[in-house]
Amino acid sequence: MERVFFIIGALSAGIAVAAGAFGAHGLKGRLSSEMIAVFEVGVRYQMYHAFALLASAWAVTKWPSALVTAGGWSFVGGTVIFSGSLYLLSISGVKWLGAITPLGGLAFIAGWICLALGVWKA
Repeated sequence: MERVFFIIGALSAGIAVAAGAFGAHGLKGRLSSEMIAVFEVGVRYQMYHAFALLASAWAVTKWPSALVTAGGWSFVGGTVIFSGSLYLLSISGVKWLGAITPLGGLAFIAGWICLALGVWKA
């Protein structure tokens, strides 16, 4: 599991860098400043949780448990839902996508709680 989380985390960080560059250069002038800011929030949270996946990979080796593993998968799901919905919202302008974003936030919170409890109980 540690390799899976590490690989996904590293790839997610690389995608976040590419998305950040795309947002700063490719979307400048094409989107409103408000939608650029929405896109940038997605990039920021993707990068934070790429690091969280790297931490999860390490935690699985030190304190292996179902909770730590669940935390890592929650970070993966949260990134797809939270950042993905913000990317799509900003580029497409489809407003209902904003209603999905909090589900990704809940997945992030669940991931942090699972990670903490998994390490605590180890």
